[in-house]
Amino acid sequence: MIEFRQVSKVFDSGGNKVEALRDIHLTVEKGDIFGVIGFSGAGKSTLIRTVNLLEYPTSGEVIVEGNLAKLSENEIRQAKKDIGMIFQHFNLLNSKTVFDNVAMPLLLSKLKKREIKERVHEILRFVGLEEKAKNYPDQLSGGQKQRVGIARALATNPSILLCDEATSALDPQTTKSILHLLKRVNEEYKITILMITHEMEVIKQICNRVAVMEDGHVIETGNVFDIFAHPKTDTTRNFVKSVVRDEVPESVYRLLKENNDESRIFKIEFFGTDSGQPIVSKTAKMYNVEINVLFGNITELQGIPFGNLIVELIGDDYEIKRAIAFIISQHIEVKEVLEDGSQHRIDRERFVGNALHG
Repeated sequence: MIEFRQVSKVFDSGGNKVEALRDIHLTVEKGDIFGVIGFSGAGKSTLIRTVNLLEYPTSGEVIVEGNLAKLSENEIRQAKKDIGMIFQHFNLLNSKTVFDNVAMPLLLSKLKKREIKERVHEILRFVGLEEKAKNYPDQLSGGQKQRVGIARALATNPSILLCDEATSALDPQTTKSILHLLKRVNEEYKITILMITHEMEVIKQICNRVAVMEDGHVIETGNVFDIFAHPKTDTTRNFVKSVVRDEVPESVYRLLKENNDESRIFKIEFFGTDSGQPIVSKTAKMYNVEINVLFGNITELQGIPFGNLIVELIGDDYEIKRAIAFIISQHIEVKEVLEDGSQHRIDRERFVGNALHG
C-alpha cells in the first residue's frame, strides 16, 4: 500500500516559490493498478517521484510500508529495492547489452553471478526478450527498449512498480502490448502499480482506480468505471471525452433547429449490463413512436460496456413521455437534448410519475 498524507512539495525557482503538490491525500491499495492523470504541469511527475524519494516532500508523509523519509540512508537503499520504476525514455545504458542493463540492480545488490544470470534470463523470458540478451539498446525498437526497462525494474522482485509516462513515447499498437505486459506483471507477480499519464486511453485499458490532478491538487478520485461514467469536474470530463465521445454531433444540432412539435431528441446513457438491452427495439414495439438513432457510442471498461445513443422520438407528446418513462424504468439514464444543444437530465421519479398519470 502507498499512502500520501497531506503531501506538499514546494520548489525554489530563482527565488520564486512554486507549489508542485498541494495537500495531497491519496491511498493506493495493495494490488491496485492505480492511474494518476493530468495535463502538463499538474504535478503528477512530482507526485510519483516522492514515492521512492527522488523528490522529498516539503511537508506531509508518503507511507510505503512505513515513512521512507524517516529511515537512515542505508535503510532507504534497502527499502528502494522493493520499488521498481519505469521511465518514459527508457533510461538504458547504450554501452551495455540488454542482459547487462537488466542485471545492473542485481549487481548493485551484490548477488552471486549464477543467481544474477538465472534471474535475468527468467525476467527476459517473461517480457519476451530472451533472444535479445546480447543486443544493445540501439538495436532495439522503442517497444523492446521499454520491455528492457520493465525487466530491469522487476529484477529485484519489487512489490511496487512506478510507471512515469511509460507509454507516451510509443505508438498506439506498441502501447497496447506494453499495457498488456504490465497487466500480466500485476496479475502474475502480484505487484502494485502506480502509473502517471496524460492519456485517458491508458487509464481505460489497464487501471482499476484513478486520480485526476490539476494545479498540484487531486481534484477527483475513484474507481475507473465511476470516473468515466460520472465525471464531476470539467477537467475529468475533458479527459473522458478524449476516449468516449458524448458531445452532440453538428448534424443533430441542425435537426433540432428544424424540429417539429411531434419530434424530440434524447440521449440514452448505458452503464454496465444495461448496455446489452435491446431497449430501442423494445420501446418501438411497445409504444406508438418512431425511433430514429442519430448517433451512438458504446465502449468497454474493465470488461463492462457503457456508452450512449442519441435518438429522435417521433410521435405525439403523450406517447413520447410514456416511451421515455419506460426506458427510465429500466434503470437507464436519459437526457433530453434541447434546441440550444444543452442536455437536461430527466428526473426518474418525477418524470415516470407524471407520464404514468398524464
